[in-house]
Amino acid sequence: MNGFETLIFEKKEHTAIVSLNRPEVLNVHNIQMRDDMVEVLSAIQDDDDIRVVVFKAEGDRAFCAGADLTEFLTAPPPALARAVRFDLDLWQLFLSIPQPLIAAVHGFVLGSGIEIALCCDIRIASENARFGLPEMGLGMIPAAGGTQTVPRAVGIGKALDMILTNRWISAIEALEAGLVNRVVPKDQLYLTTEKMAKKIAASDPVVIRKAKKAILQGLDLSLTMGLELEKRIFLGLLSDTTQTITF
Repeated sequence: MNGFETLIFEKKEHTAIVSLNRPEVLNVHNIQMRDDMVEVLSAIQDDDDIRVVVFKAEGDRAFCAGADLTEFLTAPPPALARAVRFDLDLWQLFLSIPQPLIAAVHGFVLGSGIEIALCCDIRIASENARFGLPEMGLGMIPAAGGTQTVPRAVGIGKALDMILTNRWISAIEALEAGLVNRVVPKDQLYLTTEKMAKKIAASDPVVIRKAKKAILQGLDLSLTMGLELEKRIFLGLLSDTTQTITF
């Protein structure tokens, strides 16, 4: 799968690597990138050989500095309406991917950059990463999922602080808040991410997907119902074996 204008797609053994590739404009998310992501994610979703996916970015300055306002704020109303509907499809597609998604972020992680990262399951940040949601200053709200994903990651108070005041936070503060899972030196970012991806990909692909499903679906349930879900998934994994389990 090649020929994307805004992304680089690679497949190494059982790992898919998707790189945002607009470094000259800080990898801002434009309509073409949205379309390219839909195509890539749809292919990944249907590829049983892919066990884990890594999202990263080209260039030294930014993972993604937000949406390309020269496109999203100047489109005529009908086109803008179509773009909004398409974006909703993109974020839902992110959340429907059965394989674990790892985001490796560095530099500016703003607006849509945070929202892309939070659609991934695990986030590793370089020490120079800075996170912010500047939409309020532009007369908008974070409408690519930010008002929903950020509070779930960092809590309501921190989310309101970041969104309402446009206060940017460092990688260390993001780690303390739960926005990212790990912080590493910049020169170790992709090596650390690659090691994690390889470790995940070494497990049984069916088990990998079922573990992700149990965790994410269980979050929307009560603990009792979540435990029932876990039991059903566990027994389903054993249904093709001759083992006998006693509870």
